[in-house]
Amino acid sequence: MGQEMYDEILLPVDGSDEAAATVSHVADLANWADATVRVLYVADTTRDSVTVVDGQVVDALVREGERVVESVAETVVSQGADCQTDVLQGDPAPTIVEYAAEFGSDLIVTATRGREGLSRLGGSVSERVVRLSSVPVLTTRRESDERLVFPYEAVLVPTDGSEAARIAADHATSLAGALDATVHALSVVDDSVLGLDIRETTGADDEQTAREAVETVVDIAEANGVRDTVQAVKQGKPAEVIADYVETNGVDAVGMGTTGRRGTERILLGSVSEVTVRTAPVPVFTVGDGA
Repeated sequence: MGQEMYDEILLPVDGSDEAAATVSHVADLANWADATVRVLYVADTTRDSVTVVDGQVVDALVREGERVVESVAETVVSQGADCQTDVLQGDPAPTIVEYAAEFGSDLIVTATRGREGLSRLGGSVSERVVRLSSVPVLTTRRESDERLVFPYEAVLVPTDGSEAARIAADHATSLAGALDATVHALSVVDDSVLGLDIRETTGADDEQTAREAVETVVDIAEANGVRDTVQAVKQGKPAEVIADYVETNGVDAVGMGTTGRRGTERILLGSVSEVTVRTAPVPVFTVGDGA
């Protein structure tokens, strides 16, 4: 049933702690979609400790990468999914993004260390991939409190009515439709940036914009075969409202754009997706403008 969704799933790894739950989740997704998993290790040749020495250190990094990708590939294959591996040298984030474009990947899956914000694929690299990629990215967190459930039964689609949000909604609701999952369309009016003197006049406008944004997501979802939808308009700080909604409504995954409405901070910002990627207790699909 998922065959039309993904053919190639790119799984970048760094050898630091390939979260077994994430690898297993990718294998589940690949099995459902009948997709090939490409396990990629990028030997980071941009670090001072590498660039100031001769090729022996680079060779050691490459050998480590070969060990890492083979280990991950064994896990993927043991769960019945097709798998290929590759080891490259370069600056990890742009190399991952370029690789995905070159091989026609339909999805990049990357684990982040979230709140710790560490380098490598544990934080800054995965967040740079989210910002740079025109290919949809599925981010999981390495913290033990994350819920990795597949198939998803409830998918949350936050929206601010922007074109980026509509593009993300199309991807997320296509997946939800194929999985026969419920779509929760949520728009958040950020009341923290409204001055008290303008709250009465602009608040109503923002509320109407938010409702229209939610209705647009529902229309997209229904066009993509989603049978069950829930509409929600909330007030508050967007990232906090999204987190609360995930916790209280049994959401299994979030799908959202990486850029928000230009020239306004009232409803949903691109930065909200970055906070959600770092903190959400469920997988987060992010889709850039070029996806």
